[in-house]
Amino acid sequence: MPEFLYNKKLYYNPVEFAMGRIGGTWKMPILWRLKDKTLRYGELKKDIPHITHKMLTSQLRELEEEDFINRKVFPVVPPKVEYSITERGRRSIQIIESIRAYGLELMDEFKVEHKK
Repeated sequence: MPEFLYNKKLYYNPVEFAMGRIGGTWKMPILWRLKDKTLRYGELKKDIPHITHKMLTSQLRELEEEDFINRKVFPVVPPKVEYSITERGRRSIQIIESIRAYGLELMDEFKVEHKK
């Protein structure tokens, strides 16, 4: 089985590596919200109310470090920061759309109420 090392972490397959970049509870929802527009931190926090400030900050930093999003700081008081999706982030959207569609199908099968 092939394996490869990235940032001192060993990965055994490309799916594991991709999920390490965009997986988890929060990265895909953040990317999804940035797919069509630039948002400020407060707008993201308002749109994802169940995420903590600490988690939103850490997830935004990780997405920025790996070039999935851009962070633009404006030199004003109080500070204004905007987040937008990069080309790498944009390429993840079709994957997120597929996972979302599959999730909706499963929710229907398991009779879980949801908004379409």
